[in-house]
Amino acid sequence: MTGAREERAEVAKMDFAAQPARPTAGSKLTAAALAALTALCALTLTLGFLNKDRCTGPSFDSQGRTQTDSQRPFRDWCYSDIQSLWVARDIDKHTFPYISGSLDESGNLTGGAIEYPVLTGVLVWLGATFASNDAQYLMYSAILLAPFGLLTGWLLGRLTGWRALLWAFGPPLILYAFHNWDLPAAAAAVAAVYVLHRGWGKDEASRPFRQRAVASSVLLGLGCALKLYPGIFVLPLMFYVFTGGQERRGLAPGRRYDARGAAQVALAALGTVALVNLPFAILGFDGWRASFIFQGQRNADISTNSIWYWAFRPDTDRPEVQHLIGTLSPIAVLLSFVLACAIGWRRYRHEGTYPWIGVSASMLCGFLLLHKVHSPQYTIWLVPMFVLMRIRLGWVVAYYVADAAIGIGIFRWFNSQVDGRYSGIYEGFAAQAVMIGVWGRAALLVGLFVAFLSSKPAFEEIPAAPPALHSV
Repeated sequence: MTGAREERAEVAKMDFAAQPARPTAGSKLTAAALAALTALCALTLTLGFLNKDRCTGPSFDSQGRTQTDSQRPFRDWCYSDIQSLWVARDIDKHTFPYISGSLDESGNLTGGAIEYPVLTGVLVWLGATFASNDAQYLMYSAILLAPFGLLTGWLLGRLTGWRALLWAFGPPLILYAFHNWDLPAAAAAVAAVYVLHRGWGKDEASRPFRQRAVASSVLLGLGCALKLYPGIFVLPLMFYVFTGGQERRGLAPGRRYDARGAAQVALAALGTVALVNLPFAILGFDGWRASFIFQGQRNADISTNSIWYWAFRPDTDRPEVQHLIGTLSPIAVLLSFVLACAIGWRRYRHEGTYPWIGVSASMLCGFLLLHKVHSPQYTIWLVPMFVLMRIRLGWVVAYYVADAAIGIGIFRWFNSQVDGRYSGIYEGFAAQAVMIGVWGRAALLVGLFVAFLSSKPAFEEIPAAPPALHSV
């Protein structure tokens, strides 16, 4: 009798672990509300395109470059890398990326080599298929990228409800949606969270935990092949699987950890990255390798807007200073990763669940703060974390303000330098906005590093009740 009861209790425990979890109250949107949220996201993306399109045309030179006031992108803060790289990376020649590319003796990318991971390189090429000038290229690229922005908004809405407005109707989409090619990577990262916690298809979250985790890892691998940053989330995902997921419910009976599951997650991500990169490495090794060398050799200059440039300025022109930054920056980034993972482990020991999304968000903050390059559009990477984690909205508003100060101020400052009004960083409102943005954003990233590690997901799940046990 006692043995039978214990056996039935064990079966019930396994059934309980397989059941889908219910989202917290108030997070689920109706179909109509989700459609409205997605429509708002489409409106914001349209405004983002119109903002960047102000810098194009109406006349073009023989290569299809806009032939007007060269200061317009800075004066009107409508600059975009998409438009700017139309000629600079042989995009106007419709050269397929990487295969015939290389790095010349001056360190410049030539012959179709692009400084981005391979899937982004393909998107860069695809956007130019029907384009004959930089205005058309911006438009076709926006058409290509916009569905990824909409998908991100839709997935966030499904996970967190109206909190997804922080993405769908936020200033960063207007400023940066079509600044560069970052929307697909953001979509891959959010999709990885979604498939792990909500599953897919008819079975949804009732699919086996390992299966969902491996699918999530594949998506992070694809994200890494778009923009490298989603790849860093694989490590906290491994810890999450290793410890059995939510309240250890993914562990087999009698197991404390799931080392095999964590290994499968790692192999899935590595295998995905390898499979995507391998054809390019084989067919055009020099062009493929050039993107990594180019990024590794990049100096911390005014175009990077990292704290390293502003902290060491005006000595950043000295090679020894650049070498020091090139050494300190990756070490500091890695240390921030270790710290985030260690604090996450401490939370797991106290609460029973490894906070993989919070750790991922904190690692991203460490990267943004300490990497030698902090391009404006990197904010697109962080916004989904504002949605996924239940942090106070004051953090979000403050970050949006500081980000707008640097995102707009830096271009206005460039313009003031060229037209001769101001030259120093202490002169004029635009220069002061840059300083507020750089150091305000840095301080907020430090605070957010801590805030994310102490917060819970905005879609935190309430376990379904286990089946009732009957005595035998």
